[in-house]
Amino acid sequence: MSAFLPGEENLHRFIRQADMNLSAMELFTRLLYHPRPFSAVEIENFAKDLSMPVESAYPVLLSAACGLESDRNPRHRLMEEKYLFPALRPLEDECYRQNPYYQKIHFPEAQLGEWRLTHLRYAPYEVFPCGNLQPFPDGREIPPLGYFQKEFSYPSVLENGREWMTITPNEIETMKDDLAAARGDILVFGLGLGYFAFMAAEKKEVSSVTVIERDEQVIALFRKHLLPQFPHAGKITILCCDAFDNWGGMLPRPGYDFAYFDLWHDAGDGLALYLKLRQMKMPLSIPCTRFWIEQDMLLFLKGLLLDAMKEKSGPIHALLSQEIKSFDSWEGLLSQENLRRLALKIPPEWVERG
Repeated sequence: MSAFLPGEENLHRFIRQADMNLSAMELFTRLLYHPRPFSAVEIENFAKDLSMPVESAYPVLLSAACGLESDRNPRHRLMEEKYLFPALRPLEDECYRQNPYYQKIHFPEAQLGEWRLTHLRYAPYEVFPCGNLQPFPDGREIPPLGYFQKEFSYPSVLENGREWMTITPNEIETMKDDLAAARGDILVFGLGLGYFAFMAAEKKEVSSVTVIERDEQVIALFRKHLLPQFPHAGKITILCCDAFDNWGGMLPRPGYDFAYFDLWHDAGDGLALYLKLRQMKMPLSIPCTRFWIEQDMLLFLKGLLLDAMKEKSGPIHALLSQEIKSFDSWEGLLSQENLRRLALKIPPEWVERG
């Protein structure tokens, strides 16, 4: 451990916590990608039998369905109390139905080539992600999970039958802070269903929205079925090119105040792209740049760094061996601020191989 900072036990504490976080993510994956084990009637009857509100009874049922034996296994009890119960919350569907995009955009059933506009649905009590990964002072990282007590439909685009783009409560929650920061002339990389462009154009502080999208069929679907419904469609320009191409010469104006990148499904498939974007030479200088779910990707990166520390091998380990000389604590090395700085140094292919 001579290559690292003093305090080997402190490092092991970070690694143990990272292992717990990983176990929690595996638990949540079982919740999200396996069929619901209980019907709405069963859940509501269970709550009545225990004289408990549904929001208290449902997590208990889910815990048992995931195989947690909290009464006999201390680790299971910790997983239940510290991760599952804090993560899960009931949602009010009307709060999301009042979103301006849902209110103003009629989403048709339509198809062009391999792309299809449609609606998907959350069944009653179906669990889904709803918000950015939340870091806690004790090192826990908890993804907020939500559910509705009745069916909830949401707009979606399918690519060859596979869900690709959606406007779910998760997208609404994870874009709130970025939308609040948008102002002036803005660039958006990735069209999707136009949610960010729509919400940004609604703001009086936003003068124009230029969207970079590489797929011509996605643009054609959007222009035909969605853009005509946008109240501020006149603010929006769409360019067909790749975010990694030389798009600077195509822009309708010389300067921009804000840029937003949304080119990935989640932190796992987005991290390599995020690193590539952070390290590429942009055609122009933009005062404020944001990346969708950046915090989630930085926490994912943190997990990879801890793996490298644990394994004591590989190129990331070698890079960290040099980096830590500038720090006097693991907290400083693994802080969000420093992770953003390290993102400028870690080649994307290291992440892709890992």
